[in-house]
Parts: sequence; structure tokens; C-alpha cells
Amino acid sequence: MAKKQSFGDKVLRQRAEAKRMAKIVLAERKDNGHIRFRSKMVDVNDVKEELKAAKG
Repeated sequence: MAKKQSFGDKVLRQRAEAKRMAKIVLAERKDNGHIRFRSKMVDVNDVKEELKAAKG
């Protein structure tokens, strides 16, 4: 009979509690013609709101 793995339960619990994050990369053109990239880490639930704010 195999021994039950206790570390698997701990890892699954940590993953469930961990915040899910998304990285948003925004590109904007500067006055001199170069392109500037900005990155931002956002909660997954707020991605659509952040994209709307960046576009408008």
C-alpha cells in the first residue's frame, strides 16, 4: 500500500490561494517616432478594465 503524499495537498492549497496575475504590455509612439513599451502586472479579474482605460 502506498503512502499518501502530503506535499501535494499543500501545493494544491497554495495554488488555489495564490493571486492570478496577468502582464499587460502597452505600446505608445513618442514624438520623435520611437515606440515605447510599458508593462504592468494586473489581477486577472481587472484585465478588461485596464485595457479599456489604456485605449481610451
